[in-house]
Amino acid sequence: MKVFISADIEGVAGVVTPLQGQPGNGEYERARRLMTEEVNAAIDGAFAGGAASVLVNDAHGPGTNLLADLLDARAELILGRPKPMNMFCGLERDHGGVFCTGYHAGAGQHGVLSHTTNGFAFAAIRVNGLDCAEAILYGAYAGELGVPVLLLTGDDRMAAQCAPHFPGAQVAVVKHALGQRAARALSPERARARIRAAAVAAVSEAAACRPFVIPGPYRLELDLTSVAMADLAATIPLAERIAPRGVAFAAASMAAVVGWVNTVSAMSALLR
Repeated sequence: MKVFISADIEGVAGVVTPLQGQPGNGEYERARRLMTEEVNAAIDGAFAGGAASVLVNDAHGPGTNLLADLLDARAELILGRPKPMNMFCGLERDHGGVFCTGYHAGAGQHGVLSHTTNGFAFAAIRVNGLDCAEAILYGAYAGELGVPVLLLTGDDRMAAQCAPHFPGAQVAVVKHALGQRAARALSPERARARIRAAAVAAVSEAAACRPFVIPGPYRLELDLTSVAMADLAATIPLAERIAPRGVAFAAASMAAVVGWVNTVSAMSALLR
C-alpha cells in the first residue's frame, strides 16, 4: 500500500499559539521540530503496518516547515508553495490511504488554533451545506479520487468535528483544547507513541475504511472575515454574492471546490 501523509502544525502536541506556526522566531523552530517528529512517528507506524511507500506533503503555511534532514529517510517529501491541490498535493488514485497529521478543528470551532485554510480570509467554508474543517474539505477531495482517510491526529475538537465523516479511520488525540490558544497535551514522547500505534492500525486495518464522498454537483459557500474580503472575492467573474461577507461558487468536482478555496485564499494577501 502507498500511504500519503498531509502534515499540518496546529494539531501537534505542544503547539498552542499562532507564533508557533509563523517562521522567524524560536518558538516556531521548536514547533517545526515537534511537527517533524510526529510525522516521523506516522511514517514509522505506516511501514510497521505494512505500507510499501510513504509520500509526505508539508501542508502548513509556506510548506517549508518539516525539517528534511530529520525526516525518516524511507519517505519522500513535498515542500513549498504554491503547488497543485495545496494540502493534498501529490495524492494520486493509486494511494491506498491518507494520514492527516497535526490537523485541527475548522473556523469558528472551539479548538486549538481553529481555522479553515486561511484564518485571515475565512470565517466558514461550506460545501453543499456541510461546514468543512480542512480534513473534511480535503478528505472529500481524496474520496473523489477513491482514496480513504485512514488516520487523523490532532486535538479533541478536531476529532469530534472530523472523525464522524471517516468511519473506520484511526484517531490519535494528542491534546485537549482548553481554548483557542490553550490546551492540555501529552508529552511529545507519548504523543508520538500514540501516533505510531494509530498509524500501524490504520494501515493494517485499512480495509475497514471507505472513501468519504460528498455527492455532486457542488455549491461552495465562503463566509469571509470582512466585507472588504467578500468584495475582493466577488470580483471573480463566476462568484455569486450571497451576503455582505459571503460569496458562493458552483463547481463540478471537489477538485474545483478546492481550487476556488485556494484562489480566494491567495487573493486575500492583497488586503493584508
